[in-house]
Amino acid sequence: MNIEIGNYSFEGYYSSPSNFEEDPGIYAVFCRNYEKDILIDVGESDNIRLKVENNERSSCWRRTCASALGYAVLYTPDLNEKGRMKIEEEIRDQYNPACGRE
Repeated sequence: MNIEIGNYSFEGYYSSPSNFEEDPGIYAVFCRNYEKDILIDVGESDNIRLKVENNERSSCWRRTCASALGYAVLYTPDLNEKGRMKIEEEIRDQYNPACGRE
């Protein structure tokens, strides 16, 4: 399933980052509920799975979301860190995720 976030088509929803590849990309974290899924964080890494599994903002994710977390990923094998950060900032500016600027 694909999820549109801004101008990008992410793969997801995943219930765990263990489903991610160990590849470069951008991740999105959602608070999943029955009415509407809410984007609570977005970030980039050259190893998406490792970054999400060991994320320094995961305590914010749990504080912000009383229901289940969901994850999505946009793999970017052709982008360097600067290119991934540009997409990350674009999404942050558009959605203002609750855990996005800690």
